Parts: sequence; C-alpha cells; structure tokens
Amino acid sequence: MPAGLIALALGGFGIGLTEFVITGLLPEVAADYGVTETTAGWLVTGYALAVIVGALGLTAATTRLPRKPVLIGLLVLFVIGNTLSAVAPVYGVMMLGRVIAALCHGAFFGIGSVVASNMVERSKRASAVALMFTGLTASNVLGVPFGTFLGQALGWRATFWTIAVIGVIALVGVALLVPGVRSDDSAAAPSLVRELSAFRSGQVWLSLGMTVLGYGGMFGAFTYIAYTLTSVSGFASSAVPWLLIVFGVGLFVGNFVGGKLASRSIDGTLLVVLVVLTVVLALFAVVATSPVLTVIALVLMGAFGFATVPALQTRVMQYADHAPTLASGANIAAFNLGNALGAWIGGLTITAGLGYTSPIWAGAGITLAAVVLTAVAAGAARRGRSRGAVTTGSVATV
Repeated sequence: MPAGLIALALGGFGIGLTEFVITGLLPEVAADYGVTETTAGWLVTGYALAVIVGALGLTAATTRLPRKPVLIGLLVLFVIGNTLSAVAPVYGVMMLGRVIAALCHGAFFGIGSVVASNMVERSKRASAVALMFTGLTASNVLGVPFGTFLGQALGWRATFWTIAVIGVIALVGVALLVPGVRSDDSAAAPSLVRELSAFRSGQVWLSLGMTVLGYGGMFGAFTYIAYTLTSVSGFASSAVPWLLIVFGVGLFVGNFVGGKLASRSIDGTLLVVLVVLTVVLALFAVVATSPVLTVIALVLMGAFGFATVPALQTRVMQYADHAPTLASGANIAAFNLGNALGAWIGGLTITAGLGYTSPIWAGAGITLAAVVLTAVAAGAARRGRSRGAVTTGSVATV
C-alpha cells in the first residue's frame, strides 16, 4: 500500500479522536460546565450535525480545487477547532470549537476516500478505504481510552490540547506523503454539475439511507456508554478508559474484516453484519447488568458496528463511480446524520426516564430498520442487473 494511505490514516486518527473521545469525558465536561448529561450530549450531536454541513458544503465548494491542498486546509481547520475547545471558558464556546473541528471531518473523509481509492488498483479500493478508516478505528483502540484517561487525570482540556498537536502532525504527514496530483484516471475535469449528477441514481440515495440507519444504531448505543457502564454495569469511572480499549479492539477487527468481505460482496456483507449487529445490541441491553457479559457485548458491538463502514462508504462510491467526490462526502454526512439521530433518540429515552440501557434498545431498533432498507436496496440492485442495467463499480458487486 502507498505511504500516502498511512498519512490519510493519521489524519483519520486525529479526527476520529475528536469525534469519539468526548463520549468518555461527558461526565467530566457536564460537571465542569454545570449542565445535564443530555445537554452535554449535544456536544456529540452538534459535532455530527456540523460534519454534515462540512461534508456537503466544503466538499462542493472545493470540487475544482486540487485535492492535496484541500486536505491540508481541512486539517488546519481541525487544529483551530480543537484549540478553541481546549481553552473554552463556557459551554457555548466549547460547542463552537466542536463545530469548527467538525466542519473538516466530512470533507476530509469524503475527499480522502476518493484519494485513497485512486492510489490503488480497482480490485483493492475497498481495502484502501478500509486502511484509511483504520486511523478512525485506531483512535478508538488507543486514542479514545488514552484521551479519556488523560482527561480524568489532568482535566478534559488536556485531551483537546493533545488532539490539536496530533492534528499538526497529521497535517505534516499529508503534506509530505499524499500525492500532489490527482491519481485517478478520469479524463473529465471535476465540476460541481458533474458531481451532482451522481445523485440521479436511486441506489446512491438508498446507500445514503443505509448509512444513516446502519451506523446510527451503533453510535446511538455508544454515545451514553459511559453512563451505562458506571450506572448499570457497576464499573468504576476509572475503568471506562480500559473498557473503551475493549470496544476499540472490536472496531479495529471489524473494520479490517469488513473491508476484506466488502471487496467480495458489498450488499451480502451489509445484510449479514447488520442482522448480527441488531441481535448484539438487543442482547447487550438485556445483559448490561453483568460486567462480564458487558465486556463481551462491547467487543461484538464494536466489531459488527464498524464492519459496516468500508462497505457503506464503498457502496455509494460504486454507484457514483463517474462522479464520486461529492457522493463520498455526502455519505460521510450520512454517517454523522446517523450519529446525530442515534445520540438524539438515545438522549430522549434517558430524559423520558427509561434508564441508561434505553439508548442501546433504541440503537437496536434503528439497526433493524437498516436491515430492511438494505434488503430493499439489494433487491432493487439485483432487479436492475437482471434488466441489463449493470452498474460498473469500483469494487465487486453482489
């Protein structure tokens, strides 16, 4: 694999750390600002909504610009946002920092996915996207637990200062290792009109819906996991970082295996993984009072939750193969719309007094809806192929 993929993964590591570390620090942040856990949860939801704006707006605005300078500029935005979060004197400023950092998230992964896939031959594109997203999974295996531990030991602001430094290192890596020219073989110059044409495909819209529901279920369960672990499972708050490592190991394995499987069959992989994820979430809600079974459920939730990511990202690029950049960014927006949806519904269940396992039940319901939509999309794709409307994709189809 090209060294530039490592640089993109490093950027993904820093961005993933920003997105996910807040879940382990919500109790500390809520206590510092004197807000409720649901209000603190808006730092997750607000971030996700800002990702949607950045994924669509910034990706569209930079369509005609060279991709490498755009990636560097996005990382500059990332550093500014995390620095502001680190110094935020009040909750509102903290939210502003989260929003600024989030604006780079969607465009970075959207554009980066296209760059990554164009660095390798077509048969390896799902694996290349998975490698880029390995930075995201590594942030959960190593970064989030360490960031949570650092935040508990030195204050949560120290975590965001550390993330800002990581952003600077990632910026240097992208500047040095990512190719400075477009690596794809497309002869047509990129344009907003051409990119928008991808959304004429019904399968692109179905793919986006699958991403919202497929990822939103897992993330909705994960958003309030610190409260579940301490208030339901009986773990001490000091154990949360170590439990997040367990969850992160599941993410890492799931992302790797999911990328391999998606290279063979995208829709088949999604159907199987989403069905199993639905079952895992439902069982997790039932056994959450058992510390041992909770640990097992965390691993499985991470593994099956993130095994969907390479397939979901590659699927939308497959059906928008002639104009993938904006569609790729839109799918990153869809991931984070799912994040926002899951976190919002989870917060509603807690506010309604249903307890700290209720977000997990809600996540299972959202994931079940993803199973239904995936079956519909896969059936429509098969019917289209049987009529001779074969879509030429960037990876093998079902």
